[in-house]
Amino acid sequence: MTIAFDTIPASIRKPGAYFEFNTSLAVRTLPTNAQSICFIVPLSEGATAAANQPAQVYSAAEAKAQFGVVAEEMVAAAIKAYRYAAISCVGVVVEGSTEPDISAALDATAQGEYSILVPAWYSQAALTALRTHINTYTDSIEQQGILGVGALTTTLSAATTLANSLNAGPITLALLPGTASSPREVAAAYAALIASEEDPARPLNTLVLTGIKVPAIANRLGRVEQETCLANGVTPLEVGAGDVVQIVRAVSTYTKSAAGEDDVSLLDLTTLRTLYYVRKACRARVRLRFPRAKLSSKTPAAVRSELLDVLKKCEELEILEAVDANADGLIVERSLQDVNRLNGAIPADVVNGLHVFAGRIDLLL
Repeated sequence: MTIAFDTIPASIRKPGAYFEFNTSLAVRTLPTNAQSICFIVPLSEGATAAANQPAQVYSAAEAKAQFGVVAEEMVAAAIKAYRYAAISCVGVVVEGSTEPDISAALDATAQGEYSILVPAWYSQAALTALRTHINTYTDSIEQQGILGVGALTTTLSAATTLANSLNAGPITLALLPGTASSPREVAAAYAALIASEEDPARPLNTLVLTGIKVPAIANRLGRVEQETCLANGVTPLEVGAGDVVQIVRAVSTYTKSAAGEDDVSLLDLTTLRTLYYVRKACRARVRLRFPRAKLSSKTPAAVRSELLDVLKKCEELEILEAVDANADGLIVERSLQDVNRLNGAIPADVVNGLHVFAGRIDLLL
C-alpha cells in the first residue's frame, strides 16, 4: 500500500519527524437526511420580499410580512402538521387574476438545497413547470434530491387526470375531497409530514395532517375510490379514529413507463426517497475518500470497497437489503473512453414498506 502525502514533500533531506493531518478517512458514518421545504407563493401587496428570492421563515406571521397572505396560510398549515419543519418561501409576482409562470421562481430555488417544493397552484401548467424543474435538477449531473408536492380538494376524476398528465416519480399529489381547508393548506401539511420523516424507506401511512379540516362523510373517499387513487398515482387521504385526516399510502404520480406500459417501480414515494439517499451517501463517500486520488490499478478496488461499506451501512439502517447477495453486481471499472474516469454499477435493493398483510384463517372443528 502506497502512502500519499498532501503537504510533506518526498524531497526532504533535513533530519526530522514530519506529520500532517489527514481528514479524508475521518467520516465513517452515513450522511444525515434532513429535509427542507420551499413554498412558491404569490407576493401580496405590501410584501417586503423581492420576487424570485427565496428566504427562510420561522412563523406564519413572518411569512405574511415578507410574502403575503398565501404564504401565511401555507406556513401555518405546515407548522401545525410538523412544527419543526425547515421552511422557506419564494415569491412570484401575479398580475390580475392570471395564473403566473413559476419557472423563474423555481429556478431561484436551484442552489438552495430544498428537499420539497410546493407551489401554491395545482393546475397542469404549474405542476408541469415543477416537473420540468425537478427533472433538470435531479438528473445525474445536478444530483439534487427534490420532491414536488401538490393537493386537490375537488374530485377523484380531477386528481387522476392531473396525476396521469404528470406521470412523474418525484411528484406526489394528495386528494381530500370536500374539506373546508384549501388545497394549499392540504399540500403544505402533506409536505410537512414528508419532511418530518428523515428515514427515506419508512412509509408515511397513518401520519396525521394536524389542522386540516375533516370533510363531511358524504365527501370522503370510500375503499374503491382509494384503490382507484393508488392505481392512478394519487395519494388518498382519509379520516381516521378521532376525526383526524391521515395519509393512506404516499405514492408518486408515476404509473406508466416511457413505452406506455404499467410500471410500479416508483409507486411508493419511499422508493425514490431511498434512491436519492443512496446516491447522496455514495457520492459523499467518494468525494470524502478520493478528493485528490490517482487512478492506478489499485484505485477501482479501493473505490469499490468504500461503496460496499456504504451499502452495508444502509442495510444496517434497513434502507437497503440483500447487499451481500447483490455484491457481485457492485462493479467499479476503468472507462474505455476516458483515461481519468471510473465507471460504477451499484445495486440498490430498496427496503419496501409493509402495506398489505394477507392471512387465511383455517376453521378447525
